[in-house]
Amino acid sequence: MEKDTLAFHETMEAHEILNYKTISVLKSKLMQGLCFDNDLKALMDKDVQQSIAAIEELKGFYKGARTKPMKEGDQ
Repeated sequence: MEKDTLAFHETMEAHEILNYKTISVLKSKLMQGLCFDNDLKALMDKDVQQSIAAIEELKGFYKGARTKPMKEGDQ
């Protein structure tokens, strides 16, 4: 099997992490509008920036994601 291809469980785990990071960005962005403390806003903004960077990194893993089962003889 190629090293650039993810196994099914790795594809699922990458998808779960991507969902978590996406929700984290949405939640932090939404809460920034409700927050009046500048220090807390700065922390939430930092979380948004880190989550966006993680999402960009995870996009690279999707290039090797497998979504169809392998047939006998496929490599």
